[in-house]
Amino acid sequence: MNEVRFHGRGGQGVVTTSKILANAFARTGQFGASFPMFGFERRGAPVTAFGRFSDKPVREKTQIYNPDILVVLDPSQKASKAVFLGLKPDSMLLLNDTDITTRITHENLKRFALINANKIALEEIGLAIPNTVIVGAFAKMSGLLDVEPCCGALEDYFSGSKLAANIVCTKRGFEEVELFDL
Repeated sequence: MNEVRFHGRGGQGVVTTSKILANAFARTGQFGASFPMFGFERRGAPVTAFGRFSDKPVREKTQIYNPDILVVLDPSQKASKAVFLGLKPDSMLLLNDTDITTRITHENLKRFALINANKIALEEIGLAIPNTVIVGAFAKMSGLLDVEPCCGALEDYFSGSKLAANIVCTKRGFEEVELFDL
């Protein structure tokens, strides 16, 4: 089972990112569970969500204290000790950052991925909501999914021109994410 912790701010689609990925895993015959950490959910407030993805049914619904994968949608949280708390050895980090020269190192990271998801979202949907870009970047970084089930999962959240634009976001995330093995 892969345990993923998502960090961001209200309005970035952190919880939706986790839900879309759980849906994408289900579309491949695997299992996914997605749930938020409850608290203040106002725009701009820190938000944490969790996802468990496996080829076996996922029954555990507790918070994830020792993630295999970190996904950080808000670049201001990239240096937070709380983000890296409990990180397992040989883990991965996906970071949305406007500074494409950012490099993160941590003793437990084996892979670091970087994408300017806000820029792509602005170009494709006109809003700096990076969630669907992150979905594609996650698929590429983790190697756990192909981009097509991710695009298919978007059908449960969007329709019409918004669906088409978010599919482009997901595909661009998959293609444009930069991967660094540490």
